[in-house]
Amino acid sequence: MPKLTMVQALNLALREEMERDESVLVMGEDVGIDGGVFRVTDGLHEQFGPQRSLDTPLAESGILGTAIGMAIAGLRPVAEMQFSGFSYLMMGQWEGNATRMRSRTQGQHTCPLVVRMPYGGGVRALEHHSESREAMYATCPGGKVVIPSGPRNARALLLAAIRDDDPVVFMEPKHSYRSFREEVPEESETMPIGQAQVAREGDDLTVVAWGAMMRPTLKAVDEVAAKGASIEVIDLLTINPLDSDTICASVQKTGRCVIVQEAPRSFGVASEIIARINDDVLLYLEAPIKRLTGYDVVTPYFGREKSYIPPVSRIVHGLRETLEF
Repeated sequence: MPKLTMVQALNLALREEMERDESVLVMGEDVGIDGGVFRVTDGLHEQFGPQRSLDTPLAESGILGTAIGMAIAGLRPVAEMQFSGFSYLMMGQWEGNATRMRSRTQGQHTCPLVVRMPYGGGVRALEHHSESREAMYATCPGGKVVIPSGPRNARALLLAAIRDDDPVVFMEPKHSYRSFREEVPEESETMPIGQAQVAREGDDLTVVAWGAMMRPTLKAVDEVAAKGASIEVIDLLTINPLDSDTICASVQKTGRCVIVQEAPRSFGVASEIIARINDDVLLYLEAPIKRLTGYDVVTPYFGREKSYIPPVSRIVHGLRETLEF
């Protein structure tokens, strides 16, 4: 199997699905002729032409509004928001129209579209380029939120998102775009949306992470496990719908849980996971659930990101504290 970066894997998924299904198209700012800021759509304009690889005006609300109309009319648009920090301008269309279409029409119409957006820090970017706001989109019933952690599941999940009949926000951790390669099979494969993956099995502690936080989490787990701890790691993959069953089954087995989140501490996905654990398996806990997160501040610029995003050392400390409680 060839080893691909996440950018290459996403490009492969788009190309595969556009070849398979003529109703699939990509649209967004600079996605056509220039192939996107991160080159995720590179080559698609040349292969499929300007009607299926559309450069749009710099108007995020207009991009999604147009995509909603296309989806209702039978197309499957993949709309790119150049950075997640610019996507807030589309929120009225996402919450007010895309996610409500199935319920608004009592099932007569669905809204099969994907909104791709690079998100997260770690690349020393400017303001509005490094936020981690997955919880905001997950609060909208009727929509789905997917976050891959590596090239292989990025390709498989993007294919699944495009084929889904409901709108999907597909958040791509840009710190993982080119930071490592992974074997990706030549044959097409998909992964189910709404199902977390047990990346490591263990008996003493459950660790939940997603997106770019998976790599430092696995490094921290290796360091702690080297001294005898048996740690289970869950890669969330989908934020909404949240796979509570996999998480709670693991916590019921281990009795301990640590959640690693890049986003600010308050009102995040980690808080929702804790609430669901408390609802279903509280009496199995042998230690308080620990959150290792960003801080409740705007994502800092440049090198200061290293102190903001949970590093391996902070994760190691949190794992040990929870195991020793």
